[in-house]
Amino acid sequence: MEPLTVLYLFYSFIAFYFLFLYILVYSQNRKDLYEYIKPNKNYSLSIVVPCFNEADSIGKNIKGLLDSNYKGLKKIYIVDDCSTDNSFEIIKEYAKKYSKVIALKTPKNTGRAAGAKIYGAKFVKTKLIGFSDADSFPSKDAIEKMVGYFNDEKTGAVTSRVLVFNRVNYLSRIQAIEYKIIAFTRKLLGFLDSIYVTNGPLSIYRKTAYDDVKGFKLNNLTEDIEITWNIVAHGWKVEMALPAKVTTVVPEKTGEWFKQRIRWNVGGIQTVYQYRKKIRNTGMLGLFIMPYFIFSWIIGLTGLAFLVYRLTEYFMAKYLVAKYSVAAQVAIIRLDDFSLNPSILFFFGMLLFSLGLAYTITALVHSRGKEYGRPTVKDIFIYSFFYLIMYPPLLIYSFYKFLRGKETW
Repeated sequence: MEPLTVLYLFYSFIAFYFLFLYILVYSQNRKDLYEYIKPNKNYSLSIVVPCFNEADSIGKNIKGLLDSNYKGLKKIYIVDDCSTDNSFEIIKEYAKKYSKVIALKTPKNTGRAAGAKIYGAKFVKTKLIGFSDADSFPSKDAIEKMVGYFNDEKTGAVTSRVLVFNRVNYLSRIQAIEYKIIAFTRKLLGFLDSIYVTNGPLSIYRKTAYDDVKGFKLNNLTEDIEITWNIVAHGWKVEMALPAKVTTVVPEKTGEWFKQRIRWNVGGIQTVYQYRKKIRNTGMLGLFIMPYFIFSWIIGLTGLAFLVYRLTEYFMAKYLVAKYSVAAQVAIIRLDDFSLNPSILFFFGMLLFSLGLAYTITALVHSRGKEYGRPTVKDIFIYSFFYLIMYPPLLIYSFYKFLRGKETW
C-alpha cells in the first residue's frame, strides 16, 4: 500500500472517530442539551468587565448585566485599560448612577484583556467571580441558569452559549453559523467532562478555584483557554449551560477577522506548549482535551495537504495530456478516460463531508431562538465549502508567528 494511501486512511480514521463520538454523545444526551441546574442557595457573585476603547458597546454591556434577574449579583467591576476614547467617562457615569457598578482603571495599559481581568479580580470578595467582555451582552436569565452548577462543590467554572450580535454582512452571518456549531459542540464535550475553554463573553468561576490556579496568565493570548486547562489540571470540573445566552460583536471586515483568528490560534498553540507535559498525566486534560486539540490541528492540516496535492496532481496531469496530445495530434479526451467507479478514498472523502454537513445541520437545528435568525442554504453552503477551508492556512501562519515569537494582541 502506498504511503499516501496509508496517511489518508489514518486521517479518515481520526475524522470518523470524532464524528462518531459526537453522534454517540448526542444520541445519548439530546434530551438534556438545554437542561440546567437551579441554584440551591443565593451565591454571591461579582462580575469583572475588561474594557479598552469600547465606547460604542460598554454601556449596553453594563445595562445587560444590571438587568440580570439573578439576585446574588453584588458588584460589577468595569476595568478600563487606559482607553484612548471616552470609555472611562461612560463607565464613571454608570458608576455614579448605579451603586453596583464600580469604575476602575489600570495604572497603565496592559495591552491584553487578561491584564484588566487580573486587576479587577483583586477587588472581588464574593463566592463567585465572573467575567464578561465589554462588547458582549448577556441575556436577562443567563447568570441564573449558570450558577446552579456550583451546587456541586467540585465545579470550578461554568461557561455560557455565545451567539453573534451583529449579523450585518456575509462574514458576520457565516460567523453566526460557526458560533452556533461551536456552542453545540462544546455542550457535547461537556457531557464528556472535556470542555476546553470558558469563553470571554460570559463565564463564572468559583473564587476558590480561581485563586487555586492563581487566576489568568498575562503572557497568554487566549487567557480563557489557559485558565480552563489550569482549572481542569487542578482537579476542578468545568460545565456549560446551553440555555445561558450571551451575544457578542464579531469582526465585520476580513482583516479584523484574520487578526482575531491568528490571536486565537497562537494562544491555543501557547497553551498546548505550556501544558505539553500534562499529556502524560491521567485526567481528562491529558487523556482527551489535549489530544482533541492536537488531532483537530492534524485533521485540518492533513485535509488541506490532500486537497492541494489532489488538485495539483489533477491539473498537472490534464496539462501534460493536453500538451502531448496536441503535439502527437491525437484525441485529448476519449470515452475510456471517464471512470464511473469511484475509489475507496473518494468514497471516504464524500462520506466524511456528508457526515460533517449532517452534523452542521443538526447543530443549527438545536440552536433555539427565532430572534437570532435562521441561516439560509446559501450561508450553509459558503460555510461548508469555503469558510472552513480558511482554517488550515490560518493555523500554518499561526505556527509561523508562534515560532517567530510574534505573540502580540
